[in-house]
Amino acid sequence: MAVLPLRFAPDLTLRQKAKRIRNIDNALLRLIEDMIETMHAESGVGLAANQVGVLQKVAVIQLPEDDEAMVLINPEITRREGEREIEESCLSIPGYRGTLIRSETVRAKALDRNGKLFRIKAQDLLAQALEHETGHLNGELYIDHITNPDNLYKMEPRHNSENGSSSAEEQENSVQAAKG
Repeated sequence: MAVLPLRFAPDLTLRQKAKRIRNIDNALLRLIEDMIETMHAESGVGLAANQVGVLQKVAVIQLPEDDEAMVLINPEITRREGEREIEESCLSIPGYRGTLIRSETVRAKALDRNGKLFRIKAQDLLAQALEHETGHLNGELYIDHITNPDNLYKMEPRHNSENGSSSAEEQENSVQAAKG
């Protein structure tokens, strides 16, 4: 297993739609394990393949209380219910948090790492993570859902042992470029 390098906004890979996976092979299973290790190393709740430069429809999510990561191959949100205002951030947009509207409840379907179809009804953080990660796979970033620019907040710069930390000006330029 390996920690993969993350892609940061405005990297164009983050704006591309991932391709449906037709075959679960050893290369995909290795990618999934590497994504889980990367998510853990970066202290993330979820990670989509395009965040590590791979345009395949696969994401991993692990809530703090879960013992293992949920693997989602070809995930689709099938239903959204209610709305709630939440704060969100993203490993690909370090140094920022935003307030936006997400669904209270989502229903989704995906394949697990064995190719078995499963359906899930999620609320709270899991619903948020499902919307966030499936958004990535469709070329969306959470900042696309922020309607008021005042709802995007700077945080302290993130320090990454391999990449170093970005200056506040570099982070600001990256967010502006990602928003288009």
